[in-house]
Amino acid sequence: MHFSLLWSYFEAEALHANGSSNAVTAWVRELHRQGKLNPATFSPAIGYFKDRYFQGGHYTHRFDSLHLRANDSPDLVKAVLSGDNHDPVDSIVALFIIIYRFRNNYFHGPKWAYNLQGQLRNFTVANDSLMAAMDAWRA
Repeated sequence: MHFSLLWSYFEAEALHANGSSNAVTAWVRELHRQGKLNPATFSPAIGYFKDRYFQGGHYTHRFDSLHLRANDSPDLVKAVLSGDNHDPVDSIVALFIIIYRFRNNYFHGPKWAYNLQGQLRNFTVANDSLMAAMDAWRA
């Protein structure tokens, strides 16, 4: 429930009701340009998703469940998750693309196929990231 409320607020306020991977990317980069982005704030979330989606030099079986599409910058997301790209802004972009994919997957069905089992930590990390992003945006 909290994720749906936080995402709706984030999308309405920060993305002007136009949620997409491109909008998320532009928003993160603009926040950085304005000097409002503190990469350390998002480091734990990025670390969590790196551990979840990339282990032992390979993408985990969970990675495919993100259902990244071509316009979701899959190469950027993969490079961040694998550690090939350490750029802090790119890492936050990848984080929010993952959260955007959660939004699509949860609101449009694929996650319901296994009744959201094991998703509590994903929601918690996503919620914390959305709240931190909105705090930065309003600063």
